[in-house]
Amino acid sequence: MVTVELLGSGNAFLPSGRLHSFLAIDRHIIIDCPPTALASLRNAGISPADIDTILITHVHGDHVFGFPFLLLERKYISDREGLKKLTVAGSSGVRERLTQLCDLAYPGSLNEIIQSINWVDIPDLEGWTLERFEVLHDPEVDPHGWMLTNDEGWSMLHSGDSGPCDELWNRIGKSKFAIVEMGVPEWVPTEHHHRPSDIDKLANKFPDTKIVITHTYIDSDYKILTKEVPKFPDNVIHGEDNMRFELDSNGSIC
Repeated sequence: MVTVELLGSGNAFLPSGRLHSFLAIDRHIIIDCPPTALASLRNAGISPADIDTILITHVHGDHVFGFPFLLLERKYISDREGLKKLTVAGSSGVRERLTQLCDLAYPGSLNEIIQSINWVDIPDLEGWTLERFEVLHDPEVDPHGWMLTNDEGWSMLHSGDSGPCDELWNRIGKSKFAIVEMGVPEWVPTEHHHRPSDIDKLANKFPDTKIVITHTYIDSDYKILTKEVPKFPDNVIHGEDNMRFELDSNGSIC
């Protein structure tokens, strides 16, 4: 059994009722570390010290600006003796960007913990084989998605931020469970995010893949932009903060 928790489901603009898009797997792996990461972890009852692996998709602020606060919390509260190991996985520029971010936020305070981090391209995770792949987003932030193949033989995927592209869609078609961003409404002209019509096309193309939408622009509480959720095929779930999924040995939702 694999536990997947959508700790945050909003895009950079924090639609009402949503924290920044944020995912936890089995309560010790997280994908990205957004500004609202600590709040999301507190809401889920997950100690920052229990996080042993962070998979970075790209270094836009809404995906990594919570990183200094996560380290600060571990240093002064949940792992004061520095006994818990932390691995951060991402592209070649991730270490430099996150180190710069920590130096800006807390000059000198996080040097020791940064040096203790295991910085890798692809991490070794028990029970999983991981692949990081390029996606279609702002090239300045080296955007990637992550595909995780379980030892049971099924795969799950996280798109990161991306518009429709073959690198992403071909892998979604091979996955049982996919977390896919839908960052903008239909009227926004961009190739760097999925719009509702893209999700509809994707879901119809791969009806056997369960697709959970995250990084959404749609308000969950009071209306800022819109509360109207588009109608999608049955294999699409429009994500909400604190959604929890239990995946069985075939990668299907229990």
